[in-house]
Amino acid sequence: MSKHPIRLAIVRSRYNPFGGAERFVERTLAALEGNAIDVTLIARQWDGPAESADGTKKNWRLLTCNPFHIGRLWRDKSFAEAVQKLIAREGFDLVQSHERIPGCDIFRAGDGVHATWLSLRARTLGSLGRWLQSLSPWHRYTLRAEHAMFRSKKLRAVICNSTMVREDLARRYPKLVRRLHVLHNGVDLERFHLALRARHRATLRDELGMAADTSVILFVGSGFERKGVAPLLQALARPELAAAHLWVVGKDKAQKKFEAMARRLGVSARAHFFGPQQDVARYLGAADVFALPTLYDPMPNAALEALACGLPLLTSMSCGAAELVRRRDCGVVADALDVNSIADGLAQLLRAACDPKQVDALRAEARDAVSHLSLEEMASKQLALYRQLLGVSPLP
Repeated sequence: MSKHPIRLAIVRSRYNPFGGAERFVERTLAALEGNAIDVTLIARQWDGPAESADGTKKNWRLLTCNPFHIGRLWRDKSFAEAVQKLIAREGFDLVQSHERIPGCDIFRAGDGVHATWLSLRARTLGSLGRWLQSLSPWHRYTLRAEHAMFRSKKLRAVICNSTMVREDLARRYPKLVRRLHVLHNGVDLERFHLALRARHRATLRDELGMAADTSVILFVGSGFERKGVAPLLQALARPELAAAHLWVVGKDKAQKKFEAMARRLGVSARAHFFGPQQDVARYLGAADVFALPTLYDPMPNAALEALACGLPLLTSMSCGAAELVRRRDCGVVADALDVNSIADGLAQLLRAACDPKQVDALRAEARDAVSHLSLEEMASKQLALYRQLLGVSPLP
């Protein structure tokens, strides 16, 4: 067995402290520290913390690739070309990309399959919108890059963060089947836990002027259109949710449009937009149910964190987290655009979550759905995959 550490490069375009994919990369970097891996992060822009949570300096290095560009097509294309040149020069043992860049050893399909996203998004568009989407230069470039990457002979493994993504890729690219590995996202089980309810429920509700017995549905995410804020607002207007409140936590440039929608639906007094929050734990501790009826989401960290805190989950059939609750009593899976099913599902979960005889068992079941997805387990499985690809003996 080689005594030298594995020289691993991880590629992610930019850091957004509220983005699930970026937070996953940050967690991966932290989890891999001290595991005989020499990690280099290649990014166009990365403004993440320079120190670990315990104050020690991070032991991975950052290489910045940010060529001049105008517009997102030029941005993505120039970044991909710069990364390809850099990895050819550096000679890493393995390159794991979180972007669609042909020529890397590993692709982590954290954002899923772009072709699938466009197909699902088309459900919400009229004929003109679908035509414009098909003509978009950026979408056309991304589809070409994705196709070239999945057909590249250099691609040795694809990390799928849900069975949903693996099955999708196996159907689209049958020759990839043996290179598809399901490695779920890890969740910080020490930070997100059942005790947050006792710690934050009363204090945050007092702060917000919310009664202790008010039924609260929580949404956390950026990209309100894709992740289902519109059908949530429409569901809130249904009679079965007439007494419920919706908390929307997250960043979206079009927030005012959704606030206007809440006013038109007559639910603005019960739909609360809090913007992005550095610490969502308070909201997870104070809510009753978590809702994410997303059009497409391979495995959202927000849903995992909610389950870890004991919140039952309403999600969609096109969300990877559905596989965690399908056979359990802690969640409901609905079509992302079926407002009636979303309203019925949320009402069902709220009845159980607000019933003193059911709530403890419900919360325990939610926690158990993700209890096997620790950050340590995620790092262990990734390290095992790296060693398998390199033919290195497993650690004793």
